[in-house]
Amino acid sequence: MTDVLRRGRASLAFSFFAQGVAFALLVTRIPAIQDRYDVSDGLLPAFLAAVPILAGVGSVCTEHLVKRVPPSHVLRWAQPVVLLALLRVGAGDGLWQLGLALAAFGLAVGALDASMNMLGVSLQHTYGRSIMLGFHAAFSLGGIVGASLAWVGAHWDLALFVSYLPVVLVLLPAALVGSRWYVDGSGHKEAQASDGAGGGSGTGGAGVGFKLLPLCLVMAIAYIGDSTVSNWSAKYLQDVLGSSEQLATVPYNVYMVTTLLGRAVGDFGVRRFGAVAVVRVGAVVAAAGFAVVAVAPGAWVGMLGFTLVGFGLCVIVPQTFAAAGRLFPGAADAAVARLNIFNYVGFLIGSPLVGALGDAWSYRGAMLVPMALVLVTLFYARSFASGPSRYGDGHEWPRTADVGRGSNGL
Repeated sequence: MTDVLRRGRASLAFSFFAQGVAFALLVTRIPAIQDRYDVSDGLLPAFLAAVPILAGVGSVCTEHLVKRVPPSHVLRWAQPVVLLALLRVGAGDGLWQLGLALAAFGLAVGALDASMNMLGVSLQHTYGRSIMLGFHAAFSLGGIVGASLAWVGAHWDLALFVSYLPVVLVLLPAALVGSRWYVDGSGHKEAQASDGAGGGSGTGGAGVGFKLLPLCLVMAIAYIGDSTVSNWSAKYLQDVLGSSEQLATVPYNVYMVTTLLGRAVGDFGVRRFGAVAVVRVGAVVAAAGFAVVAVAPGAWVGMLGFTLVGFGLCVIVPQTFAAAGRLFPGAADAAVARLNIFNYVGFLIGSPLVGALGDAWSYRGAMLVPMALVLVTLFYARSFASGPSRYGDGHEWPRTADVGRGSNGL
């Protein structure tokens, strides 16, 4: 059984990686997509907003779907749809084709994100120690690879289809083969049983929505900060801090590297100091980063600030999913699906909020808003405390025993 869990963990990590590659290839080639389909500047925001909105719909649908089928089945088919939709974005030539491709991408991404994190939470529950940050580190690595491949495509002026096709030809069969080893935890069976029993702590319980609100707020705040960096770091360095155009492209790449590094070591921090302490430190570091950005006298200090933001924010999202699983051990799938919606809520709020404040006030002042919001996380840090699952805050089993114990059931 130990080998089954290890294969399940490796295959799920590859799924996170593939999703990071696909998402980066889409968002980093937006100018090329706009040129290919002749999308006006006024229409582009509508297309871009449709993706996270439909992703939220996909996440909601997944919450109900996993009452009937295991999350592994959802993930097994959602990931190929995402990759094929990405390829379709690069192959179409009309606005209606772009709309259909982005709609399929958005719905599938919502199902993919929800089911991946459901499996991650259930695997962490089985292992009895923090491993969620490792999965999100794989996503960050995929984002770096995807952004690098997008740079190659743009540098060599490759058509979108030519740029996307080799990636899909590699990732699609690998993801299908890897899906054979996905491991569904006990949370799905418990949720099915409680759903059939008529509610209570099951997936449909009203208590899940109420008790989950602090974590939903933290998730939205984290993605407001993330979207601020991804959408405004280049403009901020160039327009406010006077950097060159080339230098302005660096902060986001550095940000992605710092999220990878932070997540790669974050699980060790959770095992040693507990989830509450790690989230609190992450919130303080991220807030300090935004403060440095707001007062930076020049581009290099600004990049230091964005680097701090990356180190701080990178630990919050994975731990939020993990906390939801601990808080609702009998309805973890529903909790993860609902929590995942606020990923997209934060993304939709963050970029317009900073842009509006920057235009109406100043971009330096606008950076203080995500700083203040990230500090709100400190008030909800206790929501990340370990519960009956016995891991997360000084209750984790020894590394040599946890997999064997988890394989016999919890």
